[in-house]
Amino acid sequence: MLLKALDEDRGQRLDAYLHYKLPEYSRSRIQTWMKSGNVRIAGRPAKAAYLIRGGEEVDVQPLALAPLRATPEDIPLTILYEDASCVVIDKPAGMVVHAGAGNHDGTLVNALLHKFGADTLSGVGGDIRPGIVHRLDRFTSGALLVAKTDAAHQDLALQFSSRKVEKIYLTLVEGKLEGSGRIIKPISRDPNNRARMTAKLLSGRQALTDWEAIQQYSGYTFLRIRLGTGRTHQIRAHMASLGRPVAGDPLYGARKSEWNRYFLHAHRLGFRSPETGEPVLAISPLAPELEAWRSSLPLE
Repeated sequence: MLLKALDEDRGQRLDAYLHYKLPEYSRSRIQTWMKSGNVRIAGRPAKAAYLIRGGEEVDVQPLALAPLRATPEDIPLTILYEDASCVVIDKPAGMVVHAGAGNHDGTLVNALLHKFGADTLSGVGGDIRPGIVHRLDRFTSGALLVAKTDAAHQDLALQFSSRKVEKIYLTLVEGKLEGSGRIIKPISRDPNNRARMTAKLLSGRQALTDWEAIQQYSGYTFLRIRLGTGRTHQIRAHMASLGRPVAGDPLYGARKSEWNRYFLHAHRLGFRSPETGEPVLAISPLAPELEAWRSSLPLE
């Protein structure tokens, strides 16, 4: 494919420019193409650090990757709820949900395949996402719902899309918030940093977040959050839009923490079991490191 750089692209690193133009590909994958000589400017292989001048033509020849396929790994899992149709896992912070760029093992899916086997997980998500109905970010801990059958997967996906699933999170944000509030702002990819989302533009997918202040600490507020929608990085982007980023989340403007994660936990997940038709409420206690973090803060 041939891309024509514009004057407004001047000064960008080539790998960042290509990642912006081709968001379906990871930056690391684009850099792999460069190392293989598959990205050329004026007929010559181009390096990732090349700075766009504007007006040049960039010839990109994508390299196909071997398809990912998840394999079983003996990784301990904590189960909050289980029946014949689904299971709710208490995901720890740091665990990626499924394989992707740079993450091929140690994922929740690897653990699920060892625990349950591929034949007892929904195949709707394909070979690398068996059973996965929804996701939590890598450093978000808490309750995550997994489907065991295709029929259950479709049922649960419909519950999510029709907003019939109760999703309650606990978070600590920088700064002071009092009472409660509702955020209704669209969320879209941040044009200045493709790794994050933003709620500061008029474009994007509409998102709804309800928050309630539970406890004030010196420099922080502990919140209970109910999600009305399920957008990528929704809580992180919405709280940052208020100038109250999630504690320990430097991607969204917070100070880096000594706890090696940000303070966000999926506390409650309420849904209807596809197997029994009865309501289910799965509760994940606040992760131990988050409880320790909270206990270390002086009250206001």
